Parts: sequence; C-alpha cells; structure tokens
Amino acid sequence: MTASVKAQKTTPGTRGPHAHPYVFVVGCPRSGTTLLQRMLNHHPQLAVSNDTHFITRCIEKSVSRPMDDIIRGGDLPLSRELVETVQTYHRFTRLGLTSDMVTQSARESRTYREFVSALYERFCQMHGKSISGEKTPDYSRHVRLLHGLFPWARFLHLIRDGRDVALSALDWAHEKKGPGRMQLWKSEPVGVCALWWSWLVSAGREQGQQIESSLYSEVKYESLVSSPHRTLAEVTRFLCLPFAADMLLYFQGKRNKSCGKSAKSAWLPPTSGLRDWRTQMRERDLELFEALGGDKLSAFGYPRAVCKISPHIESVAETCRQWWRARGPIAKSGHKTR
Repeated sequence: MTASVKAQKTTPGTRGPHAHPYVFVVGCPRSGTTLLQRMLNHHPQLAVSNDTHFITRCIEKSVSRPMDDIIRGGDLPLSRELVETVQTYHRFTRLGLTSDMVTQSARESRTYREFVSALYERFCQMHGKSISGEKTPDYSRHVRLLHGLFPWARFLHLIRDGRDVALSALDWAHEKKGPGRMQLWKSEPVGVCALWWSWLVSAGREQGQQIESSLYSEVKYESLVSSPHRTLAEVTRFLCLPFAADMLLYFQGKRNKSCGKSAKSAWLPPTSGLRDWRTQMRERDLELFEALGGDKLSAFGYPRAVCKISPHIESVAETCRQWWRARGPIAKSGHKTR
C-alpha cells in the first residue's frame, strides 16, 4: 500500500456494498473532491452524487436533540417535518429524484436512516448502478454522525496541500461562498484559508480515526493526479470493488475548451500543477499560511518551506488565531442551524 491511500484490506460487512449510501467522499473544499467524485461515478457499479449536503443539514434544521445524542443513538424517527425539510432543501434537487420517488421512500421508512437509504437506492437505480455514494466535502466535519447513521459506509478523505487549496480558494470564495463569508476574509484571506483548511482536514482525520479503520481511508490529491491508475486501484480495493479502467475516462465527451473555464468546468483529465504554491504564492502569503497551518502541513506529510517566521507575520498570525478562537463551530462552518 503506497502513501496515497491509508487503509486496511477489508471484506464487505453484513450489509455489504449494496447498502445505501455506501461511500462518502469528504475533504476541505477546493481539494479535488469533484475530481474523485467524477472518477468514482464513472465506475460501472457506482453512482456518486455531488454536493447535496442535505443529510446533515436537514438534521440540524429539524431536530432539537443534541448532535452527540444522535451520534450515540445512531438513528432518529422519521417525521413529516423531516421529510419536508429534506424535500425542500435547496441542494436536494441535485440527487435528481422525482417527488413520487421521495414520497414512496418516505412511505417505506420508519426512521431517517431508512429514508435516506431508500433515497440513495433509487438514485443509483435511476443511473443503472448497484452501489450509491455521496460527495459533500463538508461532511468531513460529520464523519461520526454519518457513521452513526450508516455504520456500513466507507469514507474517502481527500487531502491536498493546504497552500494549493488556499490558491484555489482565493479565486473561488467570495462574501457569499466558502471562507469568503468570514469577516476576516476582507483583511487577511490567506490567514482565513490556513485556519479553515487546518480545521477541516483535522476534523476529517480526528473523526475518521474514531471509527473502524476498515471504514476510513485518506487519499492524497497529488497522488490522484500524478498516478491516477495506481491510486484508483487502491481506492477500489478499499471499497471492495473491482478496478474499472472506465474511471480514468470520466472526461471523455465532456471536455469544454472555452476560454476562461476552470479545470472543473472544463472537465480536464487529471492534471498536475494546476495550482503550485511554489511559483504562484506571494512570499508574505506563504509565510502567513505556514505560521498558521504549518503544523498541519507537517502532520499530513507536506514539507514546510519557511524556515523561520518573522516577528511581524507571527503577530499577524496571532491576531488571526484570536479571531478564530472567538468563533464557534457553527460560525466557522458558514451557515446557521435554523
């Protein structure tokens, strides 16, 4: 097993790979999770939906019980309010189900677990597949909750060098999206990126290490783009599925060469160097990122470039840390529970 995927070889559990949903792709946004989702979705057995967010968000919106109670309890009764919250959640339509499919799934279910499982079963059947999954990066903060609901599910945590994530986020985020919604973004966007990336990758690993090792695997973005065949072969072994070369051809027939398209919008094949902090990051930004996120870079195997942080940048970093510590986890996530 190479460094790109850390997992133990497993065999399917009692529910097997036909339980729904079977796999969650998680990670800090701008880490390449869409690339991995597209590859997996091109497997002849796998249908992996894209950024629906609804599983955890609808619990937060509809359920007054503390989240730890739900994690320990593993499930909750299905209510009419919960079904309506799911069906009207603004990203739920990305699953592509009809109202009749949702209604029938609710009729068949007594609990939220059964309801969501029925939804994903219909999702994969609609695509002619047998195994379902979901890619929502933000679920890196909810691995324990999702494990409590779906104890058979496997988690693929995609990890990318935080400095390259920051470069991507600087082009992507704004006052209504991602870390751009945080107040400090206006004055220190790179500082926000460092704290945001450190928080999300740490949450994914910490929660992943609290569940069975056979259900949690870390995948390096850099390995996925430099050695896609080898990395996907390791991923499919972790998922107890046969390797399918079709995964490497996810972009065929979808390439968009229009000028100005992002790599995601252009449906590029795996391409190294789209972001490169070594040549694209300003010296001050690099120093500030490493002042705030250097320990996490080291923990995830990324060498640091700055030997010593200057007193001035350390002062800026401490201001950023104090601002971050003053914010609760919901404020950091960028959305309200109600």
